[in-house]
Amino acid sequence: MHVPDGFINAPVSAAAGVVAAGALAVSLRGARRELDERTAPLAGLVAAFIFAVQMLNFPVAAGTSGHLLGGALAAILVGPFTGVLCVSVVLLMQGILFADGGLTALGVNITDMAITTTVVSYVVFRGLVKVLPRKRRSVTVASFVAALLSVPAAAVVFTLVYAVGGTTDVALSKVATAMVGVHVLIGIGEAVITALTVGAVIAVRPDLVYGARGLQQRLKLRVNGELVDTPAAAAPAPARSSHRKVWITGLVTSLVLAGFVSFYASASPDGLEKVAKDKGIDTRTKPHASEDSPLAGYGVKDVSDARLSGGLAGVIGVGATVAAGSGVFWAVRRRRTTDTSPASVPEGV
Repeated sequence: MHVPDGFINAPVSAAAGVVAAGALAVSLRGARRELDERTAPLAGLVAAFIFAVQMLNFPVAAGTSGHLLGGALAAILVGPFTGVLCVSVVLLMQGILFADGGLTALGVNITDMAITTTVVSYVVFRGLVKVLPRKRRSVTVASFVAALLSVPAAAVVFTLVYAVGGTTDVALSKVATAMVGVHVLIGIGEAVITALTVGAVIAVRPDLVYGARGLQQRLKLRVNGELVDTPAAAAPAPARSSHRKVWITGLVTSLVLAGFVSFYASASPDGLEKVAKDKGIDTRTKPHASEDSPLAGYGVKDVSDARLSGGLAGVIGVGATVAAGSGVFWAVRRRRTTDTSPASVPEGV
């Protein structure tokens, strides 16, 4: 789904950049409300995990592969505004360091892969959570459906952008049919990964899942032979060390996925690459501005061993993404703390 330079003309790419910039500004403001003592440490890790899993292309059809987009996963774990920022950080790292996704098309990619997937998935997720039983299993089910629908939604948005600013003369009906068709299949993989990840976090720390807030059941005490809810004040707060364990486990998992498991990912072109080649959309693709990057193509330059080269690139990517993401979210969190500090509150309020 990473759109390269040359697929979309300059005016539409610029317009998409304006849309993306506006959405990021709104997301930065909204993330101040979402980033608390639970989500702030997790947000940078979510970005790094999405980067790592995006390296794991899985086969979906003859000669075609897919990979996680991550909007649904990020929105459900850390909130929709923070989710947009998470995926955007990943796209920025991929474009600058790995020459994956055009730099002039960065606005298109953020609009498509970060904004569309996050908004669509979270709207679907919240709607399902309201009608499903208030249980943790419902969060996992809602995650699956939301992620499943977010991928073809992104394919539809790309088709619309191509209809307005495509640089090749290809019938729109052919592009739409091919894009939506293959991305419905990719959406199944997205749904499985999202549901498994959300389910795993909810099983050990449901309080860390933004989308599950308000669904946790209170602890029960047996009083005179009957089970009653524990008073809210008596419910134990999660230990800080527990946050650290989740963070370390997530980081190690991301490093293993990107540094080792990624070597066994499918080498087939992803959905957009396959459609672009089959339909002739890629005839005006331009060289990437970062094609000479030492990490271009997800390999370390001058390292001849393919496994070592790809593994090192993956580890570097995870490290860079978690550092950049954590820096952004720490700054947003600090701004929230400053805005809500007693000194910043006007007298008489």
